[in-house]
Amino acid sequence: MIKVRSKKEIEAMREGGQIMAKIMAEVGKAIAPGKNTLELDKLAEKLVFANGGTPAFKGYEGGMGSPYPATACISINSEVVHGIPKKNVILKNGDLVKIDLGMKYENMFTDMARMFLVGNASVEVKKIKEAAEQSFWEGIKNLREGSMLSDYSKAVQKYVEANGFSVVRNLVGHGVGQKLHEDPIIPNYYSRRCEDYRLESGITLALEPMINAGTFETVLGKDGWIFQTQDGKLSGHYENTVLITKDGVEVLTILK
Repeated sequence: MIKVRSKKEIEAMREGGQIMAKIMAEVGKAIAPGKNTLELDKLAEKLVFANGGTPAFKGYEGGMGSPYPATACISINSEVVHGIPKKNVILKNGDLVKIDLGMKYENMFTDMARMFLVGNASVEVKKIKEAAEQSFWEGIKNLREGSMLSDYSKAVQKYVEANGFSVVRNLVGHGVGQKLHEDPIIPNYYSRRCEDYRLESGITLALEPMINAGTFETVLGKDGWIFQTQDGKLSGHYENTVLITKDGVEVLTILK
């Protein structure tokens, strides 16, 4: 069941989204060659608590193994999502780093992901970063009250494939609000087998294109969390929490 948010819930998510965007920007500033991903995670956690929030991912039971152990998911290069921060994972010049961050604030959840270039990145790295980001904006262009959810999926897939990339099939976006993951499931590609919905004003969604440089297929690591591209090629991931309105989409996790 897709929930329509109350004014109070929307305001909490709006405020939480702005806090999250500021936190993400601060973590991004700390990214540099030689940094380890655990340092970045500790910074993110410190900032979440300092701003009155609670980490949404830490302790989450959604994986195939033990609960997720960190505040942020930090994935590098061919890692698609759910990279686990570790002291021995060191950032190198040219890496593409994807940070996924969720926060509970005033009993409401927001979720976002950003990509960062480490030092001097290659043309290939820059291209997939730009394509993943722009595919989100293409996806929300025509969304508003009365639109079909598949309007987003079709637009993302069209843009991604036109730029020579593939759309990950087994990882999707989702509703977000009172819980981190709610209905509906939101694929970044179109299939008649996926359930479609007509959108209403007041619905909040976590839209997150995940795209690969090669095949769309992924493999899950032995830890039960980290998905990587099957062929070892680059992957991009960009996410925002959005609010559907009568006239369009309000992106809650972009700094105003």
